[in-house]
Amino acid sequence: MQLEGKVAVVTGAGSGIGRAIAERFAREGAKVGAWDLNADGVNETVQTISDAGGQALAIEADCADKDAIAHAARQTRERFGDIQILVNNAGIAPFVPYLDITDEQWDRLIAVNLKGPHLCTREMLPPMLKAGWGRVINITSSSVQSGSFAQGHYVASKGGVLGLTKALALEFAASGVTFNMVPPGFVHTPALDNAPVDIEKFAQTLPMKRVGRPDEVASACLFLASEDSSYITGQTISTNGGRYMGSA
Repeated sequence: MQLEGKVAVVTGAGSGIGRAIAERFAREGAKVGAWDLNADGVNETVQTISDAGGQALAIEADCADKDAIAHAARQTRERFGDIQILVNNAGIAPFVPYLDITDEQWDRLIAVNLKGPHLCTREMLPPMLKAGWGRVINITSSSVQSGSFAQGHYVASKGGVLGLTKALALEFAASGVTFNMVPPGFVHTPALDNAPVDIEKFAQTLPMKRVGRPDEVASACLFLASEDSSYITGQTISTNGGRYMGSA
């Protein structure tokens, strides 16, 4: 198992991509701190992991709240030990025309999608640096590369995470801690089901002619969390069915 003996935190683990990552990491031997604001969802994730013989801890936490993050990290460490792998997946992705975005909507989205990964990373990075080994994987978005209609605040937040990832990868390149990102494309999640788009029609515009699966994103995260990615930092693995083939 590729993550045997490792402790991982996956934020936004209550559904969709976060759930798939948490479950995949647990199958590969990691002890998983599954964090989400949705208590019911994250409990379901942990129950599935436990039923399969894995180890996981469900924590209800707002990943935009510094105190909540510190409390969740403390609970995770008390149960499993030092955290070596962090997947910053928690996020919100509303559709709002740019001129209709309120200050409150903008601030909340930036708090969750950009400040949240910053706060989680700041909380968990020092022990990784002390140990000389760590993995930080940020879930960004293919919309940073292509844009997205009526999602100006969302795309801006994910663009910020992209920049943060590259900056930290450079700053800590010699430390043994790597920083990489996985921008999903059109992936079937509960959030996509609620989006104002014809899913099947849009899927036919993609080179692969299909919607992606959360487990396909989880596979990319597993590689970046494993020892196999030890010489990779500041990089992007785009899981988007060929929607965008450039580098960013």
